[in-house]
Amino acid sequence: MGVTQFSVTTGMTPFGGWQNFYVIVGSSAGALIGLQFVVMALVADLPRTAGQAQAGHAFATPNIVHFGAVLFLAAALCAPWHGIGAAAVCWGLLGLGGVAYTLIVAGRLRVQTAYQPVFEDWMCHALLPFSAYATLAATACVARSHPRGAMFGVATAALLLLFIGIHNAWDAATYHVFVLKPRRPDANPNVKQAH
Repeated sequence: MGVTQFSVTTGMTPFGGWQNFYVIVGSSAGALIGLQFVVMALVADLPRTAGQAQAGHAFATPNIVHFGAVLFLAAALCAPWHGIGAAAVCWGLLGLGGVAYTLIVAGRLRVQTAYQPVFEDWMCHALLPFSAYATLAATACVARSHPRGAMFGVATAALLLLFIGIHNAWDAATYHVFVLKPRRPDANPNVKQAH
């Protein structure tokens, strides 16, 4: 069913009914971006090595990219499009860019030396983001012929990126609190501080 038939038979565009979803998801992504900046400011004074800075490009920066992608999707899909074609180009390009970025992140995961990634890290920093961005690219290809399915695919990818970012941000925060902070000399209450 084409876009024109879809609009005539249902009385709405393919974007009808999705505004609340994208307002919620986009607002969440925006708030989480802000929260990431707060967390980074709080840990900015911690001593770090070159390896930890390298790990930041593999573990921290992708969260902002994923949250930014969700925010972009929310803004783009709440715009007053007349048809699905131009919107599909936007999310398709985002999907292709995200696939390329995920491959870069996977390379960074492999070469950083501060932390040895386990399966969960590979899944949440490489496999799942790759799947979400590939879904965006794939749904852009079928958006004109299957607009309803494409919209559900985009929503699935947006939610997946949001939850990936939440998981990864929480994982990084708990790592700093439970692993790195206890290693600091001033974090040990038995170590006397010079005044």
